[in-house]
Formats: sequence, C-alpha cells, structure tokens
Amino acid sequence: MSALDQFACNSASALAAQIRARKVSPVEVMDATIARIEARNPSLNAFVFTDFDGARASARKAEQAIMSGAAIGPLHGVPTAIKDLFDFKPGWPATLGGVRAMKDWRPDMTCPFTERMEAAGAIVVGKCNSPTMGFRGVCDNYLFGPTANPFDTTRNPGGSSGGNAAAVADGLVPIAEGTDGGGSIRIPASWSGIFGFKAAFGRVPINSRPDAFTPSNCFVHEGPLARNVEDAALVMSVIGGYDSRDPLSLPDNVDYLGATRRSIEGMRIAWTPDYGVFPVEPAIVETCREALKAFEAAGAVVEEVDFGIKRHHLELAELWCKLILPLNVVSFETFKANGIDLLADHRDDFPTQFLEWIDRAYGMSLLDHLNNMKVRTEINDAVQAVLDNHDLIVSPTLAALPVKNGTDGNTLGPAEINGEKVERLIGWCMTYFFNFTGNPAASIPAGLAPGNLPVGLQIVGRRYADADVFAASAMFERIRPWADSYRIPEARALS
Repeated sequence: MSALDQFACNSASALAAQIRARKVSPVEVMDATIARIEARNPSLNAFVFTDFDGARASARKAEQAIMSGAAIGPLHGVPTAIKDLFDFKPGWPATLGGVRAMKDWRPDMTCPFTERMEAAGAIVVGKCNSPTMGFRGVCDNYLFGPTANPFDTTRNPGGSSGGNAAAVADGLVPIAEGTDGGGSIRIPASWSGIFGFKAAFGRVPINSRPDAFTPSNCFVHEGPLARNVEDAALVMSVIGGYDSRDPLSLPDNVDYLGATRRSIEGMRIAWTPDYGVFPVEPAIVETCREALKAFEAAGAVVEEVDFGIKRHHLELAELWCKLILPLNVVSFETFKANGIDLLADHRDDFPTQFLEWIDRAYGMSLLDHLNNMKVRTEINDAVQAVLDNHDLIVSPTLAALPVKNGTDGNTLGPAEINGEKVERLIGWCMTYFFNFTGNPAASIPAGLAPGNLPVGLQIVGRRYADADVFAASAMFERIRPWADSYRIPEARALS
C-alpha cells in the first residue's frame, strides 16, 4: 500500500491524532483522499458529487490553524461525506436520491450533520448516492444508477445510505453520514461490512423544516458509518446533543467514547434469529450464531427469546411504507408550493413501486393513520417486553445477502427468501422495528458468508441506552476484530 493509500485508509481517530501532533498535514490527507476517490470511485459509483477545490481550500485552512497554534476540533482535517438525499451544504446539488428533475437544484441550506462536523474540523468532500426519496433498502436510482458493493461489485451495498457505506468500506473516507428511517444506516453497514449506528430518537437533531412535527419524523434518525466502533463514537460525540431548532431533540449528552471501554460482563442479551416473523437465509443465521460466542466470552448471558409478534412480515413491511410516506408527502407539497410539482410534471423520474405507495399515501385518511399507529404500538410493546428483562437484543441485521445490481435504475431487494415471498423494498430488513420504537441500534460485522459477502449483526439497546450498544459493539470488536476483512475491497479490480 502506498503512503497516500495509507493516509486514506487510516481511521478517523488516528488521522485526527496524527494531524493534531503535526505528523501529517491536512493537505497531505486531503490529497490522498482525492487521489483515492479519483482512482476507485469510477468502479464503485459511491460519490455522485465532489467538491475537490473546496475540500483542498478547507485543508489549507486547517493546516494554517495547526501551524498557528489555534484551537482545533476533535475531527480537525478529517475527510467525510454526506448523503444525497435530504442532506445539504450551501451551493451543492441535492437530487433527493437521484431525481432527474432535481439534478440542478442547489439549495442554500446546511443540514445538522454538515454543520456540526465542520464545526469539529471535519472536511466534507462530497455527496454519496442514495435511492430515490430513500424509499427502499438498496442503493439505485434513474439519475446516477446503482452503487457497487466493494466486496463484490456486481452486488448492491444496501441503502438508503448506500453510497456513504460503500465509500467507507472501500477506504475513500474513514467516516460518513448515515440517515435511518427504516434501517438506512444499518442495512448498508451490514451488506458493506462496516459499523453503523442509529442513535436513540432525539439524540441527534434533525432540524427539518417546515415539518418538525410530522409524525414520520418520530422515527427518522441520523448517525455515523465507520470502519470501527471508536470512530463512530467520536462522530456521535460531535453530532449528538440538543439543538433548539429541533423540538424533539434531547437535552442530555452521552459519553460515547467512554462507553467503548466499558465491560459487558453480566449483561443479559436476548438473541433472536428472526423475531419469530422473518424468513432468514441459513448462512446468515449460522454466521450470527457463531458470532454470539463473543458476547459469552465477554461474560454476558445470551438466551434465545420469543417476541410473540402475531403479525405477518408482509403486513409489517407495508406498515413501514405507510408510516414513512407522510414525510415524502410533506416534501412534495413543499416543492409544489414553491412552483415545482414533481408528481404532476416529472412522474417518470420516480420508480413504479414508489409511485404506487405515494398515491396510496395521498388517499390515506386520519383514521387509517391512527390504525397504523396502533400496530406500531404492538411492535413497541413486544420489543419493550423483551427489554424489560434484558439489556440488549441481538439478531441478524438483514434476512438476505447482498442482491445483484440491476441495469434499469430500479434494483430491488430479494423477491423471496427460503421459498417464501417477501416485500422487496424493506421486507427483508430486520431493522425497521427499531424505527417504530426509537431504540438505539447498531449493525456490526459478524463475519463473511460464502462468496466473501458480509453479514451484519444487529445490537439493540433499551430506549436511550446508547452507551450500552457502544459498550457491546466495542467489546465484540476487541474479541472478533474485522479489520482484516477490508483486504477484500482493497484488492478489488478497478475499471
């Protein structure tokens, strides 16, 4: 590995420490990052927009600050990326996940992730690919096409934060933004073989306007994608915390880095291979069962539990679609009020599956929504009943291994698993339950299935017990480190 690649593949924590100690300059790090993106992104399609001139200018300013002895933040000079969905930096394009009509829209807005990461000294290099409106668990759209999985470039990295996860897994940037309304951090973390953390609802401010109180916002989360747990904890220490612009953000702070050094001895862990609901590929269950031994080695007590959920997984996947859509309706109505009627004038920019659901959303009544919330409450009660007697829930993150990418801009998840039909947008993702409930949840690399395809293990904590999730994740990484798996994407062919 060249010196430039070594800089680019280093952890965020190590880069920040080296920059602070003047062992490497922010300019050197940025040059290495840009060179790596230029060499490797064409075969990956992770970044869909880059601002290398702006990034180099920011790196020069960061170097000047170091040389002058000015106070610097904990991520000073560290490269990162944001997501091309509802995530903004002034003057940058925002296509809402590859909507062709929005390719030239450049709003004068800053999302909280950008704002807080830049305040901590990080340098945002560009934006990464996402599915249209974030409305599926894979990463593809009509404008940019699919992102490739660094472990197998014929396959998808997962979504909706798929471009960001692929960029991290491939060493293009050490850390990146993830947003999660049904698993959009944990899904691509699982398929891309990295660590992804969805904080408890309210830990990271969303600050969405004009819809701060839209019901869908109550299970939209933000969090980090990283190659290791420490980097994710460092990012959470930066992006977490109260913001008066978000009426639902929490006022207390969590010692995420401190949690990574905690013991989990004596913790009670509830294991489920499927929540009693999902069909799951046998290779995934086998890999995750083997991974459970790490928690037992750390002194935790692991026992299999029954969640007692009576609803069919097809019904529950449809429930997620119904509950997330009000957020999209608000977006469409906001654009329409500003003279852009996307559904009337640019309907062909949206996949058929999305159009079917958005049309249903416009026809839903208040009574429909209230009945949907009752089912959401059932899932919440089932989850909390388990957590009343356990510290953590552990399960496979996903029920299927990465799917092959399509060629039509409309890649979907699997149609069936173990011979059983599943909903293709989100129904193979055992993640959205914890958007219904708001619990903190992470996906950690559990191991590799046949074909060197990553398998993720989901760790869920009690509501607001984010520190427990970090403690268990860090302990797992110490016992079963996964860093060596990145030799696979490192060695992939470049087109």
